[in-house]
Amino acid sequence: MSAKIVTVFGGSGFVGRHVVRELAKRGYRVRAAVRHPSLAGFVRTMGLPGQVEAVYADIKDDESVARALSGADMAVNLVGILYESGKQKFEALQAEAAGRIAWSAKAKGVERLVHVSAIGADPESPAKYASSKAEGEAAVLDAFPEAIILRPSIIFGNGDGFFNRFAAMAKFSPALPLLGGGHTKMQPVYVDDVADAVCTSLEDTSTQGKTYELGGPTVYSFKELMQIVLDETQRKRILAPVPWAIARLQGRILGLLPAPLLTLDQVRMLETDNVVSEEATSQNRTIEDLGITPKSVEAIVPGYLWMYRRQGQYAEDIKRETA
Repeated sequence: MSAKIVTVFGGSGFVGRHVVRELAKRGYRVRAAVRHPSLAGFVRTMGLPGQVEAVYADIKDDESVARALSGADMAVNLVGILYESGKQKFEALQAEAAGRIAWSAKAKGVERLVHVSAIGADPESPAKYASSKAEGEAAVLDAFPEAIILRPSIIFGNGDGFFNRFAAMAKFSPALPLLGGGHTKMQPVYVDDVADAVCTSLEDTSTQGKTYELGGPTVYSFKELMQIVLDETQRKRILAPVPWAIARLQGRILGLLPAPLLTLDQVRMLETDNVVSEEATSQNRTIEDLGITPKSVEAIVPGYLWMYRRQGQYAEDIKRETA
């Protein structure tokens, strides 16, 4: 086992679990820095006994972040939210905390830092999610110039918040909404490929100070992705176009709920394509340039969306028997 220690902020989340598992597989000792270690005990099973531990970290507090980084050789920041709730604000978590982690990592002598941002990060974006991601990138590079920034498109995999959300909606709703007509382009990337990219970035010294955009092998329209959801869940639903003006109104109203299905900020994000830029491709800063061949939606999604079929995993058997 490598003697190197990697602190992973957000290590118990959807992406974090995969990053922790991949780091453990590669022999690192891993600290999953989380708000509630008592609820993250499952991360210990992702490595050999004693290889992975959950430690407390409040990313809004300098001393707490410093303790989580004490003695660490490398660090990964995966902290992010999809919508604001209570004290969980974009500015605090995706901008200020990102800078705090980077400054502390530099002060503690951490060798390598990977900061996971998002495609669409833009200081001029009307979406607070995107603008705070851009602020976070700037803060990280100001404190830790050699940090590696990874910008994934929509991340999918078992337990994701995209395909699962719409598949669950299709169980009860007679229609799936096509915001803006469903023309927005997306380039979903598999969560294990993102985890691979994080670990490769830590190990490959040529990545220092660079920003990579991570997308899957195929660009889809939002409508095409909704059709994949219906095909894999074997449900017939109306794909209903929703004009942007109405979508914004829905986002304002639904955004008032504790766990909203849609917010105004998310609508604003969906008004812009979420794909790897031509600039990243021309500069050789894509997932392929990290030596990773990304897996397709079609290769992975059927492996977990079957649970939304009426007969679950037995749907195909029943279909054959009744044919």
